[in-house]
Amino acid sequence: MLGLSFRRSPKVQLTGPRVHIRPPETGDRAQWLALREASKAFLQPWEPTWAPDAVTRQGFMRRLHRFQASWDSGESYPFFILTNHGNKLAGGVTLSNIRRGVSQAASVGYWVGESFARQGIMSEGLNLTLDYAFKMLNLHRVEAACLPHNVASRGLLEKCGFREEGLARQYLCINGRWQDHVTYGILRTDPRPLLPVEEL
Repeated sequence: MLGLSFRRSPKVQLTGPRVHIRPPETGDRAQWLALREASKAFLQPWEPTWAPDAVTRQGFMRRLHRFQASWDSGESYPFFILTNHGNKLAGGVTLSNIRRGVSQAASVGYWVGESFARQGIMSEGLNLTLDYAFKMLNLHRVEAACLPHNVASRGLLEKCGFREEGLARQYLCINGRWQDHVTYGILRTDPRPLLPVEEL
């Protein structure tokens, strides 16, 4: 045991035609471990270097503790993406680096399990997250960044209404190397695909 205390996750859920998003919960552990382990080779080129215990029970519980603390502080808002049919964990998306005051902005990051890739699941999950950002957090702007050669991620952002804004040199340390990133942004007033959303 890690000696961490856990609370019930916030009662937030947004539902689209095929998937819903909600904060991570303790009961997600088995699905998360299985999906991340099965998708390791698929995900590692696009993510920060994984810790040695990244895909372990202890690693998940530490992550969950950080997730819940970030919700409490309003610093970031992590969501898991689950299928409406079967309630299968498909990936995750996080609003982070929340800036209030004159900015009213956030950054967004995301991942999807290999078995759920290229099925439109991530675009639906990201759109639901943008609904939360603009309608519930009252943000003005959401930013994203991806590696220039990540064609799938760039296509996802453009499909969801993001606009390419520039190149940030050695922006993030991904897979053990500082790498350039293409930056994207979307405003609350920008057009984007409309999805029927249910709030629970």
